[in-house]
Amino acid sequence: MKEYKYKINGNPYNVVIKDVEDNIAHVEVNGTPYKVELDRPAPAAPKIVKRPAAAPKTESGAPVVANAPKAAKKEGVKSPLPGVILDIKVKEGDDVKKGQTVLILEAMKMENNINAHKDGKVTAINVKNGDSVLEGTDLIIIE
Repeated sequence: MKEYKYKINGNPYNVVIKDVEDNIAHVEVNGTPYKVELDRPAPAAPKIVKRPAAAPKTESGAPVVANAPKAAKKEGVKSPLPGVILDIKVKEGDDVKKGQTVLILEAMKMENNINAHKDGKVTAINVKNGDSVLEGTDLIIIE
């Protein structure tokens, strides 16, 4: 059921579409019911596909677990709050240590040091000085 409010030539109309069967819509305008014939049938509702309730299991009943080798994972240094980039302290290709200041973000009229969250190599810098960023934005990618 969908409800709409219209004003036509200064007159208010409260339109409620109750249901649609094939090409007939059951509509109520200001409390008066109508059957409206559509020029073509309404599109069918999407089918809901159910997913399995549990993860697949091996013959012994243990859950299937992928044992992929731990490779270097790219992770972004995220902006903790909205602000403006004042200074970038690293460049692409630099090695950084966890806790090292990688850039300075001005937020709420304060300068905030943004530090690397892990040891690694800077593979991308997604911002430049003067950019405005939102909270959660990936600023620098460390691999």
